[in-house]
Amino acid sequence: MVAVIKTGRSIHRIFNYNENKVKEGVARCIGQGNYPVEATRLSAGMRLNRLLKRAALNPNVKRNSVHISLNFDPSEKLSDEDMNSIAHTYMKGIGFDKQPYLVYRHEDAGHPHLHICSVNIRADGRRIDMNNIGRNQSEQARKTIEVEFGLVVAERQKKKDYTLEPVNVEKASYGKRTTKAAIQTVLQYVLDRYRYASLPELNAVLNLYNVAAERGGEDSVMYRHNGLQFCLLDDKGNRIGVPLKASLFYNKPTLKNLQDRFGKNKPKKFPHKLKLKNTLDKALVNTDIVSLESLGQALETKGIHLRLRQSTEGKLYGVTFVDHRTQCVFNGSELGKDYSAKALELRLGPGAIAVPNQPGHSARQQEEGLQPQPTAAETKVIANPPATAQPKEEPTMLDTLLQVENVADYLPYHLRKHKKKKKKR
Repeated sequence: MVAVIKTGRSIHRIFNYNENKVKEGVARCIGQGNYPVEATRLSAGMRLNRLLKRAALNPNVKRNSVHISLNFDPSEKLSDEDMNSIAHTYMKGIGFDKQPYLVYRHEDAGHPHLHICSVNIRADGRRIDMNNIGRNQSEQARKTIEVEFGLVVAERQKKKDYTLEPVNVEKASYGKRTTKAAIQTVLQYVLDRYRYASLPELNAVLNLYNVAAERGGEDSVMYRHNGLQFCLLDDKGNRIGVPLKASLFYNKPTLKNLQDRFGKNKPKKFPHKLKLKNTLDKALVNTDIVSLESLGQALETKGIHLRLRQSTEGKLYGVTFVDHRTQCVFNGSELGKDYSAKALELRLGPGAIAVPNQPGHSARQQEEGLQPQPTAAETKVIANPPATAQPKEEPTMLDTLLQVENVADYLPYHLRKHKKKKKKR
């Protein structure tokens, strides 16, 4: 079992998130704690008012909402009664057994999980300290529940085969669910779990689940106003459906908020850089790896996804590594010159970039806000001149005599001192 605790400033937000899931038919309210009657017998407004009245006992506390998710292994088949019992045991373990809370069972992902909505204000108006609650009380409660209910131990999950999906969340599929619900599920799972320091790095993870973040072209109104939107992709990386503004989603993944995450995530990635480099070095010395296709297949078994960035002509200009073991995203050049796109292309030899199933060029331009790359006809290769090119002529004696002489005491115009004009009296 994996437990995730989040605190926020809006009780309405966490409550409406779960209630909207209920309206969509992908969640059910299965239990409650410290309510006068069963939650199923109360209207949505009555369930919400119970939480709001408790929070109103101490208006000085700004972050008064508590949103908890308990995630279970896909192999575990738990009934509503089992989930309710687990939720009550967990809340008691973290010291929230006297708090009002609601339990929702969600069925919108590839693994069973539940959400708990509560507040951190006691009946006497005092605030419950949330510092290190995830590392201390939650961790102990999780281990106790795993033993008591016979659940899969979370530590053992780290040893699982990485050829499976990197996280237990379904790929977004157009038409299967509403666009917003499909994108929200992916965002909720990816944003807080992976360490990325730029929008292209975030897209390297989101694209694995058929979702892309777009800024638009540099000349678009959305780009100039720092806007951001999310859209669904098909299996070929092409955009489908109607894109949605970032501000419409529950966790507000706007460009401004994401940029704050970029700055915080950057130093967190560095301790895991050496582990990724060692894995790459071991893979590259393998004589069976002769192309980026075979390199990508070898890395997949180690929990690393290789993502290439190519132009329409198939020219490789960038490479990104998504390490699902450490949940960090690195550009090749960020690891060092030996791991850049050009270095890997030279190291693996001709035909190295023949890797299938890469997202389309149009999707790449949208995700990075880039303009289309110039075609081969628009660029000239200077390094290999045509055989018919004329050799450069040597300067004649006349050219030597007529060339401008370099004067040692020459001083640029903007550095010269100008005499100040005397004021007339």
